[in-house]
Amino acid sequence: MDEIVNLVAQKVGLPADKEQMAVSVILNHLKSKAPALSGPLDQLLSGGDGGGAGGLADVAGSLGGLGDMFKK
Repeated sequence: MDEIVNLVAQKVGLPADKEQMAVSVILNHLKSKAPALSGPLDQLLSGGDGGGAGGLADVAGSLGGLGDMFKK
């Protein structure tokens, strides 16, 4: 998760504690809306490959089902 927090720091320039909080809020929201992503995201953030042969590709493929999350 440090990699994502550092990216937010570079792009947004928030104080370190706010960056960590922002990333946590976003990840928790994604996990609550798409529980199938919870395991792969946790593995990626802990330095794993996402639990599948495709790593990030597997997680990205799972995002295809999230379109309904943004509909009213």
